[in-house]
Amino acid sequence: MNYFTVEEENLICIYDTTSRAAAMEGISTAMPDYEDDDMREIAGNALRKLKAMNDAEYSEYVFVPAYHNEDDEETEGSG
Repeated sequence: MNYFTVEEENLICIYDTTSRAAAMEGISTAMPDYEDDDMREIAGNALRKLKAMNDAEYSEYVFVPAYHNEDDEETEGSG
């Protein structure tokens, strides 16, 4: 089940993911520094979801950052 959006998961991966409390603390601390409204919305959604789950649910979730690699696109169409 994908509980978090790709954007939320990528944001969470920036911070300490060793515990739910650490992830929430990292995002909460950084939120005032976000200048972009979309970023604040993503952070707020991620925080709400982290707060809604318990520690056992969090420990079962594997946070892996997704990234876009332009080299992958170039090789996909050359086959």
